[in-house]
Amino acid sequence: MEHQMLSLADQVFDVIERDILNGTYERGEFLTETGLSDRLGVSRTPVREAIRRLCQEHLLEVTKHGLQVVGVSPEDIRDIYEIRYRIEGLAARRVAETVTPEQIREMKEDLDLQAFYTERDDSENIKEMDSQFHQALYRFCGSAPLQHTLEPLVMRIVKYRKASLSAPDRASKSLEEHKAIFDAIVAHDADAAEELMRRHIRAASTSILLKSSD
Repeated sequence: MEHQMLSLADQVFDVIERDILNGTYERGEFLTETGLSDRLGVSRTPVREAIRRLCQEHLLEVTKHGLQVVGVSPEDIRDIYEIRYRIEGLAARRVAETVTPEQIREMKEDLDLQAFYTERDDSENIKEMDSQFHQALYRFCGSAPLQHTLEPLVMRIVKYRKASLSAPDRASKSLEEHKAIFDAIVAHDADAAEELMRRHIRAASTSILLKSSD
């Protein structure tokens, strides 16, 4: 029974976290245990556990007026991109040094699909393939600390990345930047892969910060 309750609490946590990060619940909005319980069709016990964890993650906050959505602020976005700028280049370097033919094939498939969806201006799938390219790098870099640091950061800005990639020309530029990083990795040029990734993160940061301030 306890295992089942923990499993349900995990599911509830994942749903509420996703809804906060994708903007279903806006920053500053107030939520209630009862409202969440009714919406999700579960008892208040797993909702209460999910709320506790979301408060620990600083996505929700208990205030004197009730449970408020904190979400991700523009300051958070700046910090997240500064962290990514400083360490994601290292991940690209590691991949360039150790990449295997099988890993190259997987990354090429991701890029081909990203190009396919970019041509069709399919923003939802562009975002998905953009994420898959970065997640592949995290998996292939051979460093669990790098992977476990970068993956949650990218998840926290999913709403803003989608908005950025929907902006005119940003999706095609992002694809070009990914292709350049990929070419450097295939050539085992670690210096170029690191520098190109840093430029890519800086360009994405500029685009997202402009969108988040609209």
